[in-house]
Amino acid sequence: MENYHSLVKRQKAFFQSNQTKDLSFRMAALQSLRTSIQTNESELMAALKSDLNKSEFDAYSTEIGVVLEEIRFTLSRLRSWVKPKKVRTPLTHTGSKGFIYPEPYGIAFIISPWNYPFQLAAAPLIGAIAAGNCAIIKPSELTPNTSEIFAKLIKEIFPEDYIAVVEGGIDTSEALLQEDMDYIFFTGSVPVGKIIMEAASRNLTPLTLELGGKSPCIIHEDAKIKLAAKRIAWGKFMNAGQTCIAPDYLYLHGRIKDVFLRHLKEAIKELYGVRPLENPNFTRIVSEKHFQRLCSFLSNGDIYSGGKTKRDKLLIEPTVLTDITWDDPVMEEEIFGPILPVLVYTELPEVIEGIRNHPNPLSLYLFSEDKRVQKEILESVSFGGGCMNDTVYHFASPYLPFGGVGASGMGAYHGKGSFDTFSHQKSVLKQTTSFDIPFRYPNIKNGLQKIKRFLK
Repeated sequence: MENYHSLVKRQKAFFQSNQTKDLSFRMAALQSLRTSIQTNESELMAALKSDLNKSEFDAYSTEIGVVLEEIRFTLSRLRSWVKPKKVRTPLTHTGSKGFIYPEPYGIAFIISPWNYPFQLAAAPLIGAIAAGNCAIIKPSELTPNTSEIFAKLIKEIFPEDYIAVVEGGIDTSEALLQEDMDYIFFTGSVPVGKIIMEAASRNLTPLTLELGGKSPCIIHEDAKIKLAAKRIAWGKFMNAGQTCIAPDYLYLHGRIKDVFLRHLKEAIKELYGVRPLENPNFTRIVSEKHFQRLCSFLSNGDIYSGGKTKRDKLLIEPTVLTDITWDDPVMEEEIFGPILPVLVYTELPEVIEGIRNHPNPLSLYLFSEDKRVQKEILESVSFGGGCMNDTVYHFASPYLPFGGVGASGMGAYHGKGSFDTFSHQKSVLKQTTSFDIPFRYPNIKNGLQKIKRFLK
């Protein structure tokens, strides 16, 4: 197992030079990253096509464009984010001033996944740079072409002492986790998240975990059915369902079951064609192992639509399963593929109970025009984030911090949320020397009575 102690030591020395804390340095780094991404756009698209068969439209809209917009948003606001924030002081602190200084942690270790291999490596890096950190990124070995291009891109514009990409498999991650990092940012599965958290605990390293889970999508009886079907088909089947915030299953009201499923079938056909397996732009499953696991779910319940596969190309067409219960294997874990099971309900309490009986989902989606129904779901169910009358779209707003809760993760990022995640909030009190308040000292006459007047 390779030793990365030298790399970490060099990054710590670079960080302690204070160069990364300079605002102009941070902004120049972000501008260099943006320029390099634009210069290497065609290579990134080719790598994403090679690794996952992503179309140019998907590669740009869900990976490259999202990252460029994040950089633009950050550059336009970073000057205000880095300023110390003055806060009020209580009467007991008369003469003093309070400030909160956002300061970088040091070395940020970013472990990114394979499903959006460029976006989920670059987006946390933007926050790390903006906050003034050095960074080491470990991209996924399951998307080697994208990882290689990303490593090349970073190496061309940044010295390793500042930002480094380390390619490799599980052994590489384990070796890097042995080092004394200052912050860990992990995106991936719940089981691996537990391993990361255990490793972080050895050095009491703060961390963010962006995990997953079974994200429900509720379609109430008053939903605008045709629009709901199209937005659900888009959110579920983009990237062949390999999206941590994709609707994992439907909770469909019994009164609209038949008409909704018909519209869903039509929406899938409209978006991906009559024969999705022959669509040259339909994303493939990342590996044989994942393909086999997903195929095992196709025998659950009844196949309402889809169900066909191409093993040689690792393709599974968008599939809707009906007659599903919580006892089916497909409902035991996050699906992470183009398979959508449907549960049917008659009353909203059934939905709330079903979701509550399982780990907190990363996302939740509700289609209903009824504000009371929306309020009941929002107040009754804990989840990371989500949408009312849409799917997935909340992820793309830089004004909404994105993250999980409970088993779906901890911490959040995007926009200022990324800057805050990679910043320690240092509290400082600046005290006056023009006078002194005597009642805090134990030798003052009637000290207890006086202190009680202030501290009630």
